[in-house]
Amino acid sequence: MSLKHFHLLFIVLSILITLGFGLWAVLLNGLPSGFKAMGGFSLFLSVILIVYGIRFLRKSKSIII
Repeated sequence: MSLKHFHLLFIVLSILITLGFGLWAVLLNGLPSGFKAMGGFSLFLSVILIVYGIRFLRKSKSIII
């Protein structure tokens, strides 16, 4: 597995983890407001990671493995 593929895998796993935690924290009732704030921040980070992943894919098309 090349470094490029490992980086893409790491980005996808990071998106899934931040998105999963964010949805869990925001949608689950009965949690303190601190969890909801962390969930909102996690959702914000997942959007940033998606944008970063798209930009990395566009840039890495010129890289030959």
